[in-house]
Amino acid sequence: GLPEIGQPLSLLLKNSPLVSRLTLYDIAHTPGVAADLSHIETRATVKGYLGPEQLPDCLKGCDLVVIPAGVPRKPGMTRDDLFNTNATIVATLTAACAQHCPEAMICIISNPVNSTIPITSEVFKKHGVYNPNKIFGVTTLDVVRANTFVAELKGLDPARVNVPVIGGHAGKTIIPLISQCAPKVDFPQDQLTALTGRIQEAGTEVVKAKAGAGSATLSMAYAGARFVFSLVDAINGKEGVVECSFVKSQETDCTYFSTPLLLGKKGIEKNLGIGKISPCEEKMIAEAL
Repeated sequence: GLPEIGQPLSLLLKNSPLVSRLTLYDIAHTPGVAADLSHIETRATVKGYLGPEQLPDCLKGCDLVVIPAGVPRKPGMTRDDLFNTNATIVATLTAACAQHCPEAMICIISNPVNSTIPITSEVFKKHGVYNPNKIFGVTTLDVVRANTFVAELKGLDPARVNVPVIGGHAGKTIIPLISQCAPKVDFPQDQLTALTGRIQEAGTEVVKAKAGAGSATLSMAYAGARFVFSLVDAINGKEGVVECSFVKSQETDCTYFSTPLLLGKKGIEKNLGIGKISPCEEKMIAEAL
């Protein structure tokens, strides 16, 4: 994976009592990273796999696979500019998943998520093992950012704020439903417009601040781990686990769309849909489509 996301994500997963076995794969450095993580006093066993010939062994027996692989954004790049490189990497890795762990939950972080999820679906269809309830585009970072920014503006504890973010995972397709925020919050229109714009462009804010040294990696690792833990909780039978994710959807005219999902033992238990929204949010959905 992209080491800048993969390594902190692996650290967060190793730190969790929910994880019993952690297998790492990349084309460089994985044995060293695995050795380093393996010394941490938590129950997850860690093993690093290196290069295409070791990929099948890495995936065998996995219940859940997270793919953060690919190239990061540089200043001036859109997520679409990553397409050629990342699409190929995701197609290769998901083809291996379809062959060696077809029942696993697949969580895709690699950008552009709006395109890497359709690619993953087509790869699984081609191998005859497609299950739309088990393929997730990880858009959790948009939710995490929305929660953080709303909490900052209102002086709330961000851990207690929940803003559903629907649509996709790039620019105008990112639709924060501030009207559905729990607890309920109110903003004047100009502040609401600025807040929405900041959530949509938060990735670019980080790309600019890092000045050519990468994109959002630590917050993405946190968001990826948050999504994985929710999914593992749900697989383990916890009730009422809801996360937004970019998935195969009937909620709009888009084949794939992010909405709040009730997660369960088999992945998506129920798509909770868009719900009641403001006229301003209706307009954003129309623009996003």
